[in-house]
Amino acid sequence: MIDNDSIDLSLSNIWKCWFEYKKGKKIGREFLIFQDKLEANIQSIHADLNFGEYRHGEYRTFTVRDNKKREISVAEIRDRVVHRLVYNYLVPIFDKTFIYDAWSCRKGKGLLGSIERAQSFTNSYPNCFIWRADIRKFFDNVDREILFKLIERKIKDKKALRIIGEIIESYPCGISIGNLTSQIFSNIYLNELDRYIKHEIKPLAYLRYGDDFIVLRELKYESINDKSQITDFLKQNLRLDIHTENNQIFKAKHGLKFLGCVIYPKGRTLNERAWNTIKCNLDMRNLSSYHGLMKKHSSRKKIRQFNWLLC
Repeated sequence: MIDNDSIDLSLSNIWKCWFEYKKGKKIGREFLIFQDKLEANIQSIHADLNFGEYRHGEYRTFTVRDNKKREISVAEIRDRVVHRLVYNYLVPIFDKTFIYDAWSCRKGKGLLGSIERAQSFTNSYPNCFIWRADIRKFFDNVDREILFKLIERKIKDKKALRIIGEIIESYPCGISIGNLTSQIFSNIYLNELDRYIKHEIKPLAYLRYGDDFIVLRELKYESINDKSQITDFLKQNLRLDIHTENNQIFKAKHGLKFLGCVIYPKGRTLNERAWNTIKCNLDMRNLSSYHGLMKKHSSRKKIRQFNWLLC
């Protein structure tokens, strides 16, 4: 019997995490090698976790060029099974402490929901001022000591803390953008920002998706004050900085450029960068996804252009 606050390190739970991990995964060489001795590997993970001997392995790093150049680091399969176990343990404990308008990496939330929520804000407050900002190199700059202390506030299980500490310290600096655990770690970390803005700043509205956020105010001077206070809070409490280029105050009715869209009080469209990405990446594998995206966010003219690309 596992206590509600204790991490479940049973063999059955590790098997469950393995099956969750393998769903939808490409069968590559590393996968086949791990699966060739699957039972022994699962038994090894079980023993290492329970006897306090678990050590995180090395990362494989590669570069992705999307809107910008990003380095993605991927852990070994055995570590990714452990990541799933830790993720499943932390989410039910922490998610209920998050504010409603934290939209990334949460069940029932997501990118489209955050865009629609942002539009509902601009529709409700068409004459307000919006401060739009994002955090500079968030994953690289997470202070791991602060992160661990935030986790310690809620987690008292020593075995759980030892495993979580091993994952946090496994990466050279900050937290790895490729780890499943980084999804919950980032929300735990930025929950401090969310709660500060929601309960101390008290704006008309606030929304965060990943490290991008918007703060709505009735008057421009309030937005200017918010910008100063929140920038100081991030620096002093979370050791983070606002990105200098994506850091603007403007009227909602002039259009909010946010999460690949330009959002107006009465409608929205894809921005040019997102449209160009679709044109470059379109193929039969992502056709239906992109078509749905276009229908949600694009003008008739853009939809006609999209349909021409299919001919």
